Amino acid sequence: MEQMRGRVIRSTGSWYEVKIESGEVFKARLRGKFKQDKLKVNNPIAVGDWVILDQEGEEGSAVIKTIEPRSNYIIRKSTRKSNFSHIIASNLDQAILVATLSFPRTSLGFIDRFLVSAESFRIPCILVINKSDLLDQEGLEIVDQLKELYESIGYRTLLISVLKEHGLDEIRAALRGKTSLISGHSGVGKSSLLNALVPELGLRIGEVSTFANKGTHTTTFAEMFETEGDARIIDTPGIKELGLVEMEQEEISDYFPEMRAFLGQCKFNNCLHVNEPGCAVLEAFVNGEIADSRYMSYLSMLEDSDNRR
Repeated sequence: MEQMRGRVIRSTGSWYEVKIESGEVFKARLRGKFKQDKLKVNNPIAVGDWVILDQEGEEGSAVIKTIEPRSNYIIRKSTRKSNFSHIIASNLDQAILVATLSFPRTSLGFIDRFLVSAESFRIPCILVINKSDLLDQEGLEIVDQLKELYESIGYRTLLISVLKEHGLDEIRAALRGKTSLISGHSGVGKSSLLNALVPELGLRIGEVSTFANKGTHTTTFAEMFETEGDARIIDTPGIKELGLVEMEQEEISDYFPEMRAFLGQCKFNNCLHVNEPGCAVLEAFVNGEIADSRYMSYLSMLEDSDNRR
């Protein structure tokens, strides 16, 4: 039986679509139980995984035998099983978070959680603020402040309008030759952006419900699309909340780039940077070297992690 190597491009729960190196796509399933390396996850295989598979009976179907070690992955709390996680995607070159300032508003806490989660898995991030066409002068000034804040700590920030096709060339250039996860909570225009980048997709777009100002979920399974410039884009279901999985309180500050510079300078080794004497991070915050919103996000994540104990 011929063994093939391929990459998982779509997952529907029990079946997976795998594109092998020749370009052919197989419908594959898992045989038996897969052992997870210390990971409590409810999906043993994720979009982006490289796998070895055997062709099975009918043409176009196969069985996944092994999963190659992942270079990285990004996970969220499982919606079905408590204490379990769900791997959103793996083997990523970068993650792109689509956010909006209004209709619906993406909170800075949500942005920071996503960045910290990606940082913990060593995945570079780009922040994309969509719906620039809805912003007045005050809104544009807020974007300038956010751009200044996030770019000062190493996150490229782009302002776009999918509706007006503004800023899309910059995104195309950033995607070229890379595997990118595109994420964001419902209603931010993620599906519209994907339709603009990969026109043949024709993804269903959920209207933003004015009642709660939240979008309706239109993606139910993660999926990888290929587009011009050897770009591979992984679309994910709208994420309501990205929990900080597998993270101890002491390590959260490691994933805030602006705090890293001060770590190791605190008086106590186990400093949590809340109210300890001789804390270099607190001193930096008081001196304005760490933004208020970022420090508040840090405290919120710390509290979350404390509640899970």
